[in-house]
Parts: sequence; structure tokens; C-alpha cells
Amino acid sequence: MLLDTPVRLGVQIQPQHVTYPQIRDAVLTLEDLGVDILLNWDHFFPLTGDPEGLHFESWTMLGAWAEQTERVEFGALVNCNSYRNADLQADMARTIDHISARGGDTGRFIFGTGSGWFERDYDAYGYEFGTAGSRLDDLAEGLKRIEARWEALNPAPTRRIPVMIGGKGEKKTLRLVARHADIWHSFVMPDELPAKLEVIQRWAETEQRDTANLVISNELHRRDEEIADGLYAGGTRMFTLGFPGPDFDYDLVRRWLAWRDAKNGS
Repeated sequence: MLLDTPVRLGVQIQPQHVTYPQIRDAVLTLEDLGVDILLNWDHFFPLTGDPEGLHFESWTMLGAWAEQTERVEFGALVNCNSYRNADLQADMARTIDHISARGGDTGRFIFGTGSGWFERDYDAYGYEFGTAGSRLDDLAEGLKRIEARWEALNPAPTRRIPVMIGGKGEKKTLRLVARHADIWHSFVMPDELPAKLEVIQRWAETEQRDTANLVISNELHRRDEEIADGLYAGGTRMFTLGFPGPDFDYDLVRRWLAWRDAKNGS
């Protein structure tokens, strides 16, 4: 895992209970504040609050962010593998990667992905829910196809698109992390982190893949710096902050930006 990489702050704009102009303004404000990464989520209905409330689709939004932003990296935390053909996902990611490139720079898209879990999405949109195991098997097959499609596309992506995999299951998810991921995202607490990293390392040996450059990502617990400090001590270098609207708390973002800068010696 990377310990010498700077701490980066990601903000997950929750695409629920807000209008799109409010999301657009939040993207602009957060980039101006100095956030490193912007994220949404890949669902079709609100996860909290009024289940019939306002909600927007992930990938369409990410295409708009690619054009709107200039500096930040961005992606979904995380894309649901079940909702789209794997080769199509690869092509969409490559296209967004190119949209986000500026001048001679490479693109800024992060391909965050997972196996899916929100049954209402599946039922309402006509996808087979299956089981947790079958969805993980589908993700494993999908990732192979996505990587192969990136090799075949013309034009190719502007860079090796970083793959972020979310989850902590030791038998399947962490093996996929060891096999494919550039970023591992989870919600584990500091005391759980060493054991999970040991599992990833064991799977990396099985997969014969070097995970020395794996970036460890985790969730910020709103205002709890003690947990964040513990995660940092355990090797976490990417931190994500859930950001619900419509009353976006920019002061909270500023606080975590100051914490990030202190960790980076700024």
C-alpha cells in the first residue's frame, strides 16, 4: 500500500432530495474549495429520507461533471456492475476519461465499482437480484471484460483508468481488490484495517500481483478526527465525506480540508 502518497479528500455529493442546479453549484463550489475528488452513487432511488424523493442517475451526471470541472478527479462510489453490460461500462468510462482531459493532460475519471446491494433498484428496473455470491461472481467476470475492452478501444483511454473496488468480504471481494484494484474503499474501523490488509496481501500473492501501489480509502465519520487519525495511521490515504443536501455543509468540508493539509504538512 502507498504510505508516501498525499492524503486526498473526496466528497460524495448525494444525488437525492436536491435539484440538479443545486448539484451543479455544489460541484463548482467544492472544486473551488480545493477538494481532490468528487463522487456520487449509482442508485435509482433515495437511500435515506423520503423513498419517493428527488433522485438522479449516476453516469449521466458524471459525464456532465467531466465537462464542468477542470482539476478534480471524479467517479461513482460506487458504480453497480449489475446495471450495465461490462463492455459498455468500459466504453462509457473511456469516453468520460477523454471528456475530462484538458489540453495535454490525461483524464480524471476514477472507475469505482461494486457488485450491488440495493434490491429496490433491481426490482424496479428489471434486473435479476440473485444472491450476494452471484453478484460478486458477475463482478469478477465483468472486471475481466472491462480491462480487455479498454485494451481494444480506439482511441484508448488517456491513462490507465484507476479502478476502485468497494467492500470488505474476505473470500471474494478482497480477492478482486488484489487482482484488479488501484484503490480499495471500505468502511472498516481502524482496528479492523490491519487484518483486512493482510488478507489483501495474501490474495495478491495468490494472484501474483504487486499491490504495493494500492491506495487505501475509507469513509470520514463526519466530525470524528480520532477515527480519521487511526485510519491514517493504518495506511489510509483517501478519505471520503458524505455530503447531503440541500443544505450543504461547506464549513464541514473546510474543516476536513484543513485536517488533510495538516497531514500533508501544508
